[in-house]
Amino acid sequence: MATWVWIVVAVVIVVVVLALVASLVKRRRTRQGLQERFGPEYDRTVEESGGERAATSELREREKRHEEFDIRPLEPQEAERYRAQWVDVQAKFVDDPALAVGEADRLIMSVMAARGYPVDDFETRASDLSVEHPTVVDNYRTGHRLADDVQGGDESTETLRQAMQHFRALFDELVEPAADEPTTRDETRPDVAGAGAVAPSDTADTPTSRR
Repeated sequence: MATWVWIVVAVVIVVVVLALVASLVKRRRTRQGLQERFGPEYDRTVEESGGERAATSELREREKRHEEFDIRPLEPQEAERYRAQWVDVQAKFVDDPALAVGEADRLIMSVMAARGYPVDDFETRASDLSVEHPTVVDNYRTGHRLADDVQGGDESTETLRQAMQHFRALFDELVEPAADEPTTRDETRPDVAGAGAVAPSDTADTPTSRR
């Protein structure tokens, strides 16, 4: 075989190897980026999807879907109104914990809708939230599961109290200024939610049921 043929073969092999290395590096960087962005949600998705490749595909699809949303910060008046509604819900917990948990779940859906999130089925809502709120989306899942347990007959005060605490974590992040950053198509919209913000500590903790 002529020398030039060997040279061509060697060049082709080198190009293929470099392409494979570049692909592996890119995949690793993508995985690391998703791990950093989604945190525990990444591990949960890996476990549920059956592997890192499937999880990577799933999380990237979430990001693409999220880019199509027009997520907006709440206006100060809206934020205050929702905080007032949350206080009312917490007050109801004393006399009717099950009712309060159900209303807390619906209030979170209302806040999501106001900010521009689609509010389809629960799993879709949780997936959409995980893109910007990966640290508290597990609270939403746990709170929702506990709320379902209540509907199934488990009305223990501890179960209801935990559900309220999990819902509160997500509610605070959706309403508080730290969450109110325009991050999708409307990048130029000003952050207007800082005015009149109330720190989480300014609102009473979930009351203990008298039952």
